Amino acid sequence: MASPNDLQFQEFEEAAELLSADPGASTLSMSSSNANNNTAAPGGGGGGGEEVKLDLSEDEEGQEESSELLGGQKPTGGFWTFEYYQSFFNVDTVQVLDRVKGSMMPLPGKNFIKHHLRSNPDLYGPFWICVTLVFSVAISGNLSTFLSQMGNSEYHYRPQFHRVTIAAVVIFLYAWLVPVGLWGFLTWRQGAERQVGGYSFLETVCVYGYSLFIYIPTSVLWIIPFEWLRWTLILIAMVISGSVLVLTFWPVVRDDTKVMAVATVATIVVLHTLLAVGCKMYFFQTALHIPPAPHPTLPPAHATLYTISQ
Repeated sequence: MASPNDLQFQEFEEAAELLSADPGASTLSMSSSNANNNTAAPGGGGGGGEEVKLDLSEDEEGQEESSELLGGQKPTGGFWTFEYYQSFFNVDTVQVLDRVKGSMMPLPGKNFIKHHLRSNPDLYGPFWICVTLVFSVAISGNLSTFLSQMGNSEYHYRPQFHRVTIAAVVIFLYAWLVPVGLWGFLTWRQGAERQVGGYSFLETVCVYGYSLFIYIPTSVLWIIPFEWLRWTLILIAMVISGSVLVLTFWPVVRDDTKVMAVATVATIVVLHTLLAVGCKMYFFQTALHIPPAPHPTLPPAHATLYTISQ
């Protein structure tokens, strides 16, 4: 029969080597005592039992790494490093298509940020949407002017490259300055009114960027030279994109005072309307067919008769 000393925990040589190699490692101590051991063998020693130490440093590091992955924490460096900005473009094609689909089909009670961004906003989609919209508006505007003047023999087509610059300035200023102003205002109201929540700056920019996608196919269809069709398309596009913004930001401002909430939403809608109407009026102007003025005709030459008097 084994003696009580044989049943006690022994300190293995491997554990001792690990502790000597890493003295600062986390350890777990387990003490055996007669007071806590109900199954102690009779005649056992009354002294405290030996301690068993286990090295848990590797396990804790693995748990910390897994918790970072599950928690969505991405290690980033300073803002001057490439890795810092790389995290803003960490999306795949499926996510971008899902967000584009959500921006074109707004549904009541479905917040764009909560249902599509899921705490992972990006700048990849908004950047390329703005770039594509710049060229689609400028090129479609040139084609619209050319098609409207095809019957005019005095019109000589000249590519208007300055429209690309104007479109880029207007669209990128709207897609960045308006979200900056809205985010700053909501942050200020969050400090003034405790019940007012808010989104992050990146989430605000992401919503505005994706809301502009509907204007890309709309600007292409504006080439059709029918004013009633153009205004119908612009109205549909404004309702769709404006609904995305209203449904997203209304839950944030509705807890504010009634006047401030209505004024904030009205400002969002008005600025969005000014962008759409301004692009239509400048890049897709209606050509006026002015008949050419008739050339002045010279009076007919009359023969002069000279009478020779005798």
